[in-house]
Amino acid sequence: MRRFAGARRFVWNKALDLQRGRQAAGLDRLSYPVLCRELTRWRHDPGADWLLEMPIHPLQQTLKDLCQAFANHEEGRTRAPKFKKKGKTADSFRYPDPKQFRLDQGNARVRLPKLGWVRYRNSRPAPGNPKQATVSLSAGRWHVSIQTEHDVPDPAPTSRAPIGMDAGTKRLAVLSDGTTFLPFDPNGNHAGAKRKAQKALGRKKPFSRNWRKARAQLARAEARAADARRDHLHKTSTTLSKTHALVAVEDLEVRNMTRSAKGTKEKPGRNVRAKSGLNRSILNQGWGELRRQLEYKCAREGGKLVAVPPAYTSRQCPNCGYESAGNRPKRDIFRCLSCGFEADADRVGAVNVLKRAGHARIACVFSGGPPPSR
Repeated sequence: MRRFAGARRFVWNKALDLQRGRQAAGLDRLSYPVLCRELTRWRHDPGADWLLEMPIHPLQQTLKDLCQAFANHEEGRTRAPKFKKKGKTADSFRYPDPKQFRLDQGNARVRLPKLGWVRYRNSRPAPGNPKQATVSLSAGRWHVSIQTEHDVPDPAPTSRAPIGMDAGTKRLAVLSDGTTFLPFDPNGNHAGAKRKAQKALGRKKPFSRNWRKARAQLARAEARAADARRDHLHKTSTTLSKTHALVAVEDLEVRNMTRSAKGTKEKPGRNVRAKSGLNRSILNQGWGELRRQLEYKCAREGGKLVAVPPAYTSRQCPNCGYESAGNRPKRDIFRCLSCGFEADADRVGAVNVLKRAGHARIACVFSGGPPPSR
């Protein structure tokens, strides 16, 4: 499998070098069929005859992916394709045609060209007809991802209850009805394992055999933490999507919120260390992944996810509507300066997300009208 992934990386780099050379010479890029003919010639070169030992379909799919990468760059969706370096990019290869592999779910095995039958641990059933198979390496573990096609009936919501949600670092989510979801890794078990592995890696001589072992151990610790975080988010999003027909969330720009405060030499930032800790806490909770899961799970259950502008949702009183920064004397306390209403600050934010923005925006979605202002 590593040789197959290496052959795919070799073909990508060779084709990218050819396309860049033609662009530098003022010539048009080669199309996918022409690149496939070039691939046939490369496989019979004396110096690269080892390519004949590799399955042809993943190599052809690599050329198709490169052509699509150039098209995405020209349309402004992605950056220009770059060369792939061993150890810096994930090892993977894909079989794009269902005729190229066989899936035996009863015995938990898959037959891949020039590999034969390979057993796997079945995470969940693959319904429908298999269409593609992608084999990838992550933290020393090989995964096979099966894409299938099957008919899905129109979803019928089992609940009509709407809910607003406020995300945080102290608590993963607080709902407008008072329900609270705990944050990921509250005791820091995974953080401690990663810290221990990082210290062990720092004591090793770079690129030595023990250094490579320590780096693999760190990768396994990070993979375990990522798996645990993903499992925690899946359980939370599944509960929300199955118990509520409408979930209103804040439209948070996580990338901007976690931007470094280091600044430049001319204009150094302030409170860099504190901001770095806040960024780490935000990224550790996975707000963006939670919203992504809610989006497709709500649609699957017949519900709807609505993202609303997050500005001032935790400063406005849900009782009288008075808005002021002084309504938050402490991080967890909301006390209205106008009417004296007092409650948990995160729950107030969730109520405002649903009350002020969620209902109004969902009405505009169905009516086709313009979205409301703040």
